[in-house]
Amino acid sequence: MKFKNLDETDEKILDILSSDGRISHAELGRLIGLTRAAVRERVHQLVERGIIEHFTIVVNPLKAGKQLSLFFNIETKWHYLDAIAERLLASEEITNVYAMSGKPHLHVHALLDDQDHAAHFIEQLKKNEGVISVETELLLARYKERDSLLI
Repeated sequence: MKFKNLDETDEKILDILSSDGRISHAELGRLIGLTRAAVRERVHQLVERGIIEHFTIVVNPLKAGKQLSLFFNIETKWHYLDAIAERLLASEEITNVYAMSGKPHLHVHALLDDQDHAAHFIEQLKKNEGVISVETELLLARYKERDSLLI
């Protein structure tokens, strides 16, 4: 992916780190033609500039025991939007919460154990003051997912 605030070398570094965040600076340098010290300095600068926010791992939820990946569009009353988002952030099942354009609503992703867990979770969502409606979609397949890119 091309970013207008990065040179070609930084883009290569990000691309490689996105695929393998555990790669050593020495190996990364060999792949892009820089010394270990030069790579370390570039990575440090990417962190300092806030381009790299943090290093993390990617967990496979199915293998870890979460059987359902659900997306919710939660329509709210305008003045409840932030309060509902804050409540969702406190829920361990929720992985992502986004305020969307158009009518006041949140686009939310959750990982749930099974159908009973999902049914209970949806009922609890509907009980939140200010929630007008909850639309639910079950993830069937992942064709492309950029775990390393914050949207």
